[in-house]
Amino acid sequence: MKKASELNFGEKGTIKDIITLNPSYKRIIEIGFTPGQEIELVNTSIFNDPLTFSLRGTLIAIRKNQADCIIIN
Repeated sequence: MKKASELNFGEKGTIKDIITLNPSYKRIIEIGFTPGQEIELVNTSIFNDPLTFSLRGTLIAIRKNQADCIIIN
């Protein structure tokens, strides 16, 4: 079980599940992080927070703790 926050720069993964225990899980789903979507880590800041992902042709930056609730293959 790998989290989106554990991706390396340029690495891709397919979203398998969203952990609903995280208070931000609804926001994550609303902005497009849904099971079956392919994501790619395209940018990180100095302290790895926030993380920028490519998703459906769009760049979306989310906090590391939010990326922790995204489970990928």
